[in-house]
Order: sequence, then C-alpha cells, then structure tokens
Amino acid sequence: PPDEHRRVLSAALRRPPRHGRAPLLLYVLDVTELPDPVLPQLPALLGPGRVAAACARAGLRGAALVDIRLVSAKTGYGVEGLVSRLQRSWKCAGDVYLLGATNSGKSTLFNTLLRSDYCKSRAPDIIDRATVSPWPGTTLNLLKFPIINPTCDRIFRRQERLKEEATKTEDQLSSEEKKYLNQLKKQGYLVGEVGRTFQQHKSSAEIDFDPDTLSYSMDEDPRDTPKKHEEREEFTHNEVKDARWCFDTPGIVKEDCVLNLLTEKEVKLVLPSHAIVPRTFILKPGMVLFLAALGRIDYLEGEKPAWFSVLASNLLPVHVTALRNADTIYEKHAGQEFLKVPMGGEERMKEFPPLVPQDITLKGIGTTEAVADIKLSSAGWVAVTAHAEEELLLRAYTPKGTALVVREPPLLPYIGAIRGARIPGTPAYRTKKPPSFVENLRTTGSR
Repeated sequence: PPDEHRRVLSAALRRPPRHGRAPLLLYVLDVTELPDPVLPQLPALLGPGRVAAACARAGLRGAALVDIRLVSAKTGYGVEGLVSRLQRSWKCAGDVYLLGATNSGKSTLFNTLLRSDYCKSRAPDIIDRATVSPWPGTTLNLLKFPIINPTCDRIFRRQERLKEEATKTEDQLSSEEKKYLNQLKKQGYLVGEVGRTFQQHKSSAEIDFDPDTLSYSMDEDPRDTPKKHEEREEFTHNEVKDARWCFDTPGIVKEDCVLNLLTEKEVKLVLPSHAIVPRTFILKPGMVLFLAALGRIDYLEGEKPAWFSVLASNLLPVHVTALRNADTIYEKHAGQEFLKVPMGGEERMKEFPPLVPQDITLKGIGTTEAVADIKLSSAGWVAVTAHAEEELLLRAYTPKGTALVVREPPLLPYIGAIRGARIPGTPAYRTKKPPSFVENLRTTGSR
C-alpha cells in the first residue's frame, strides 16, 4: 500500500548517516518513461532540505544530480562504467539506495550489481540463499548486499581485467561466449558483458529473483519451507561490521499509469522484454492508428501524409484504419485477440475505462526528423514525422485516468529512418532492426 511504502522508504532514507557520510541515491529511470512520472515524489521521501543540505556539504552548490549513466541491466551495457563510477564515490558516500518506479528495471540492476565487482566477492552465494526470506538482521525490510572496499590494489586489478577484455574481438570468444553474446543481442541493441575480477566463475546455475516483491514481506517469514541439513553459509562479523550496503527498495507506484489497470498477464505483453523494433506507418488525413486497445491516434487535418513510428512492445499489435471505421473496430475488437490488450472479452471491457481524447497540434520540421513523440501512458509512444512547416491536427486517446504526454523534442528524432521498404498496398513499412553495439569488444579488424 502507498502509505506503508512511504513509511518504510522514508524510515530508511532518513536514518542518521553511517560512516559519517550521507547515503548515495542511485535513481533508476526507465528511458521509455521520460518524462519520469515519479521523480517529483522523491523529495517527500527524503525529507525537507535533505538533498540540498547534503549537496551543500559536498560542495555541489545545491545540485542534487552528480552523474547520469545510460545502462541496460539486462544486456550489461554501461554497467561496468557505472561500477567504476560508484567505486569512485566510496570516499564521499555511505550506504547506497536504489530508487525508482515499479517496472523501471531497478531490481534487474540490483541483481547485476550483486554479481559485479561492486559487491563483496563472497556475497552472491550468500545473498542467493537469503532471497527466500527477508535478509537476516535487517530492520528496514529491504534486500541488500555488502559493497566491496575499492582499495588501490583492487582498482588496479579490475582495470587490468577490463583492458584485457577490451582487446578481444568477437571472433576470439569461445563458442559458449558467442552463444551468450547472441542472446544478449536479441534482447537489446546495446550490449556489454559484466564480469568479476575477484571471484572464479562457477558452473552452477544462478538463481534469478525479484527483490521488488520480496521487499514487501514486512511481517512474516515463509511458511512450510523444507529444512535443509546443509550448513548455512553466513558472513563473519569482521566481514560486515564496517560494511557499506547497497539496498534495493520497493518500487514507487506510478500514478495515472495504464499498467495499474491491467492484469498480470496483460502487463507481460505491454512491458518490452526484448529490443523494441520500430514500426513505421504513413497516414493520410482521415486515418487512425490503434496501439492494441490502449491507445489511438487520429490524423484529423493536414495537407500531406505524415509518418508515425510506433515504439512499444513487439507483442502489442498496431492497426491502421479509416476514421469512419475506427469506433466500430474498437467496439467490436476491444477485449478480443485482434487488439489483444486488454483481454477477456465483453466482461473485461465493462470494467475497463473508456478511451478519452486530447487534441494535439504539431508543425513538421522535415521528412527525416520527427517533431514530437505522443506518449500513450506506459504502453509506448508514437514519433510523428511531417513535411517542413506542415501543420497537423491530431487527436490522441488513452484510457480515462491515465497520462498522455506530448514530448517535444522527441526522444529518438530519427527513428523513422529505421525502416525497410514500403509494403505494397498498405500504409506499413517493413521493419528493420539496427545492428547491435557491443561496448566491451574491439571491432573485428581494428587495432
């Protein structure tokens, strides 16, 4: 519940500083959710003046933001750079808290950092054992792992490992490494392996878990858990007596979010699990684009055709029709397989809020650059590209109670250029996936 969430998180963030240093806040923001819907809630959780006062002591002239990193916790891109940056904060920061909205990838990042050089080398095995219940001895009801002390020797050894890995090309990887790399490429465009300097790789399978849900286990322990006779491995007193900890926190619930209206099965279709492939359509005035039954854009007025590039989960269908048929199609197919989400037929749609409109006026800047994104709550967004000086009147719809945002300038202004040939007889272009970029490897043939 929101009240309990605020109580637990505020209690953690307002604790007296340990080690004589204030905590470092690592805010995880889903880039597809810009502008971020929950960041304004952060000052209330921290307490009045907390951020500004801490920054003033650090000589930052009141600036709360000290760094921004583009990372993919799922594919590993940017994570090694993030670890290096966090280690450089050792002398000026205490414990570290991962904050962010639900479904922002925060817990995936926690799992990735747990198995990186940021975490004490013995911790992953012990933490895996602890994930079946709240972390022993914690009074904050938050999952955590101990941060390794980045001594000069450890920093040197880590840099040597990173340099060695950066000299390799994809051709020099083992067959197993190539197979793993190809899996990552399917999941995202930006890829980077996250390694360990201070621990041997183990052959046993790693257990994935979701600390977001575990963090809500406030007052009860698991019941009917079979007792294991094997000896439980724990940290020694000396290992953790002066430890700094990295905490995962429960995700902050997004208000006015379409995900709050969906079932678990529907959410899995809406949230992208692999790299988004842009889908581009050319529409004339009097045409309508549906994104499942969660969003709709009508092209009402304009002199020339315009391009609409959909950035959303590849599992969500996109349908284009004439304006005169749009209402009939929605009434007939919402809740059915044709529009896919929501699912459950007429009974489901009786409880689902109706789509409500918002008129949007845009002026094109050229056929190669989008003028704006129309963000349909958390279902995805549509980048609109139009001829220079061409004025468009659009009407966009999202379910009642959810947020529709016009993002100017667009997040990816040239996304419309990533497309194949026009499919004859349709408004659609063939999809085209850009090549992946692997940050840790040297390009084949380069020196």
